[in-house]
Amino acid sequence: MKKIVIAIDGFSSTGKSTIAKQLAKTLNYIYVDTGAMYRAVTYFALENKCIGEDFFNTEELIDRLGEITITFKFNETAGFAEVYLNGKNIEADIRTLTVSKYVSPVATLSEVRRKLVEQQQLMGKDKGIVMDGRDIGTVVFPEAELKIFMTASAETRAKRRFKELLDRGHNLKYEDVLENVTTRDRIDSTREDSPLIKANDAIEIDNSNLTIEAQLERLTMLATALINE
Repeated sequence: MKKIVIAIDGFSSTGKSTIAKQLAKTLNYIYVDTGAMYRAVTYFALENKCIGEDFFNTEELIDRLGEITITFKFNETAGFAEVYLNGKNIEADIRTLTVSKYVSPVATLSEVRRKLVEQQQLMGKDKGIVMDGRDIGTVVFPEAELKIFMTASAETRAKRRFKELLDRGHNLKYEDVLENVTTRDRIDSTREDSPLIKANDAIEIDNSNLTIEAQLERLTMLATALINE
């Protein structure tokens, strides 16, 4: 059976990772969460005092990129691959609002993007992969057979993210989450290197009012049609 590359791009908190995981499981494909890779670099930057409330030592972070090794290991209990930084499971550590606050500035660095894009392209060289992020269909895999661009209103995405963080035990305000979402939108869409844009041949899906089941059904139909061509 033919294998394809599926690229899912879109704004933060559109549920890209959730739907990508389920689609990969349905198709028995490999899933790669590129957002987690950028979050891992951001976590490293925070832990090593390269970035903070009023500073960003870009030169030090760039100099230390060689110290960063990011891997994914499948967790059978959780049902998905978790991200590891230098052998340490940081899946929970990278899902905080603090990491969310700094991930977009870190992702604007060309050196960071170049390092991670190279790794991502290697992961998908044999196809049979679902990858989500900001520039998968435009930069990482411009020749991907199926490109999806996910979107939803900022308010809808902030509510989803707020609930997710509350469920994980974080104490925070909705207004802070909404500000984070809109700030990330602005940074991601206006950065010079690989800005968040919809690929010309991508299928746009506004999931503001779509259930996960409805999204999965549509994406599965689109992917299956291409696989069976």
